[in-house]
Amino acid sequence: MEAFLLSVHVIAGILFIGPVAVSTSLFPRYAPDSGEVAVVLHRITRVYGLLAVTVPVVGLALAFAQGRATEVWVLVAMLLTALAGGLLALQITPRQRAALAAPEGAAGLRRLGIWTGVFNLLWAVVVVLMIVRPGSSYT
Repeated sequence: MEAFLLSVHVIAGILFIGPVAVSTSLFPRYAPDSGEVAVVLHRITRVYGLLAVTVPVVGLALAFAQGRATEVWVLVAMLLTALAGGLLALQITPRQRAALAAPEGAAGLRRLGIWTGVFNLLWAVVVVLMIVRPGSSYT
């Protein structure tokens, strides 16, 4: 069961979080034109952002199945994942929607780009935690 959960967790991370990382990063570049590309990027952000919820859900199930739910690296990863999800839901997606409705100009898109960079950095740290597992006795 652990192998199945781990496989689903990793595949979902690649297939669902990867597109969100790319679409959020590209959006500020295409938003000034309010063209179809920006609309598609926003749709990818929304849809794949919702699908990405499977990653922490399966990850949590995996952590409990492995008896690792209380290890520090898992708790930190869960906290960073929650921060990234909150950032996507409360800052990035609404700012994308607003930029499509009424283009904000360079300053607003620059702020959106900063939020996107923080979002992607959080995920990068989570991936490193998943690989390195600091403090874990896992072999």
